[in-house]
Amino acid sequence: MPKFGRRTFASTALAAPLVFSTTRAQAAEFVFKYGNNVPDTYPLNVRVGQAAERIRSATNGRFDLQIFPAGQLGTDTDMLSQVRSGAIDFYTASGLVLSTLVPLTAINALGFAFRDYSQVWPAMDGKLGALIRTKIDGAGLHAMDKIFDIGFREVSSSTHPITDPDSFKGFKVRIPPSQLGVSMFKALGASPATLNFAEAYTALQTHVVDGQENPLSIIDTAKFSEVQKYVSMTNHMWDGYWMLCNGRSWKGLPDDIQAVVTRELNRAAEEDRADIAALDASLKARLESQGMVFNTPDPEPFRAILKRDGFYDQWRKTFGEDAWQVMESYVGRLS
Repeated sequence: MPKFGRRTFASTALAAPLVFSTTRAQAAEFVFKYGNNVPDTYPLNVRVGQAAERIRSATNGRFDLQIFPAGQLGTDTDMLSQVRSGAIDFYTASGLVLSTLVPLTAINALGFAFRDYSQVWPAMDGKLGALIRTKIDGAGLHAMDKIFDIGFREVSSSTHPITDPDSFKGFKVRIPPSQLGVSMFKALGASPATLNFAEAYTALQTHVVDGQENPLSIIDTAKFSEVQKYVSMTNHMWDGYWMLCNGRSWKGLPDDIQAVVTRELNRAAEEDRADIAALDASLKARLESQGMVFNTPDPEPFRAILKRDGFYDQWRKTFGEDAWQVMESYVGRLS
């Protein structure tokens, strides 16, 4: 995810937390810092802000969750390091970002695995999510039960819509640094270019690349409609935000506080999912009004190519047989 409206701070101490209420406990027993990389108006922050108020009320002011949005505490790499060390207590990491520490967390972004949300939520709220959280716990972090939504990734292009695997042949596509993404697009015949998000707009504008791939919210925020014509609703990857807590910080909370925090942050994730669904529906119309042309290709031919060319076999070995079988129990046979 890009760092929307990111502000640069000389130190963490200079960052001001996002406050959703004018009333704050004078001296909370537990003050936890939470950092993320999205704006304060994004559904994630709105819903976590509401959860923070409910937690403060339910704990009689004993627990104060201070929210630092929009990359105030640093990059994803910075914040992941900080939550591991205990410099901050909470951080939301996407599965792809967290996979640098816990490789299995990238399994939710496996190319063309999830067909739609009717498969995503049962898997992530069920055995697949539980298995991933076990691996996260093993890395010294505690993950909430419910994952927040980022969304399905779609492909935009300045040259032609992506209608079938042949459309990818020779297609130069900007992707974020990700071994999973590189291997998928190469298997489909595209030419992936791993560029930092800050370079994406210029690369599209100067035709260094033909297209890029991101959820609709990013396509809109980054104003890619100015340099892209087509949006193909490929749904080729799904990713979400894990709400992570430093393991030592979490274990230091009394059981009753843990129960309240868990309940309210899980509720926030459920509410966020509905918000993202509504946002995506509105963004399609918004982007169309800006001149973008949408199409929805059949995912089956893409999936068949990935199976034929060994993409799924490769990642089956990477993720391990146990995790693969759990994944296939939700999405059907992949390899």
